[in-house]
Formats: sequence, C-alpha cells, structure tokens
Amino acid sequence: MQQQQSSKHVFDIALSSDYVAKTLAGTAVYTVSNSNNEFVLISDPNNIKSLGMLCFRQEDAEALLAQVQLKQPNLGRGARVVPITLDQVYMLKVEGIAFRFLPDPAQIRNALELKAADLKNGFDGVPVFQSDLLVVKKKNKRYCPIYFQKEDIEKELSKVSRTSRGGLSQHIVVGSLEDVLKKMEMSDKNSGWEDLIFIPPGKSYSQHIQEVAMG
Repeated sequence: MQQQQSSKHVFDIALSSDYVAKTLAGTAVYTVSNSNNEFVLISDPNNIKSLGMLCFRQEDAEALLAQVQLKQPNLGRGARVVPITLDQVYMLKVEGIAFRFLPDPAQIRNALELKAADLKNGFDGVPVFQSDLLVVKKKNKRYCPIYFQKEDIEKELSKVSRTSRGGLSQHIVVGSLEDVLKKMEMSDKNSGWEDLIFIPPGKSYSQHIQEVAMG
C-alpha cells in the first residue's frame, strides 16, 4: 500500500504532457499529408513499422513528397506538404503515433563542429543549442531558451557577451531534442527542466515570448 502511495505522489509532481507541449509551441516542422489530411506514413528501411516523417526544412518535405509520388502514385495523388507545430506533434506522439524527424543538415554540421571530440560517432537526433549566459530570470521564474539554429543562439550571445563571434562557441552546449524531451518527461517540477522554452528558428527569445504571450 505504501509503495502505491509514493508512486502516485511522483506522478503528481512530474511534468505533464501538456506542460512539455507548451514549451514547444510556435515551432513548425513540415510533413506530407494525403487528401484526407492524414499523415502519409513511410516504411522504415527494415519495413518493420511505418512512420510519419517530420522535416525541419520545407525543401526536405518537398523532396519526400516527390519520392512518395514516384514510388507510390496512388498514395501520392492529392498528397501535399503541410506545416505542423511541434506542440501538436508532441501530443500526437503521446497518443502513440510514431514519428521520425529529419533535421536540417546545416545544423547537424554545426552540432558536429561543437562536439568535435565526439566527431567519429556522428550526431544522433535533432540538434538543439543552449547557453547558461542566456538564462533569463523574471518575477521569480527562470527561463532557459533552447535554440534549433546555432546562428540564432550566436546572435543572442553576441548581445550579452563581449567574446568575438569565433569565440562564442565555447559558451554553447549542444544536445538532441529527443534527449531533452525525454529528460523533461522524466523530471519533477523544480528540477530545472521545467525552465526550458524552445525558440523557433529565425526568432529571438524576446520575439518568441511576445508572440506566445499574445497567442
């Protein structure tokens, strides 16, 4: 009985799916949908399961659409590229729909440069960039912005750091979106993981906060 109570308590204080989804609001990815607005699922290389593919660049989704139209003309008829926000994707994932992200190749290169020591292992997942110098404290609340593009975080760092552009990299930590979300899901409130907020590509922290507040 005691054990049951303690596990319930842990569940109460863990970050909810809704909470994690909110931190992702505003960032769009692109996918291929059919004429009924359903995801076009692509078989993985081993044909074990079908996945919805989510591209961080629209041109990658266009290439995926062309591939579907070529290989599966029936499926490709009426299919088109549509944007979907990451908070929507996250809630669909919670419902059990399987997705695979196709990251922006330029950001994979940026991530590999930052992780030069681990270069031989490549980079697994969607790169995200963070810096302790950009943590914002406002009205007893702490915000830790996470960026999808290294160029965006460098722009923000250049406002707060006197370091030359070339030296900004030493203040940037790179991780993967998938790992960060996993850690958020497993974390308790007040663990620091609930302070994260994802900044859409091309936006600054202040722009995004303003848009989220107005939305």
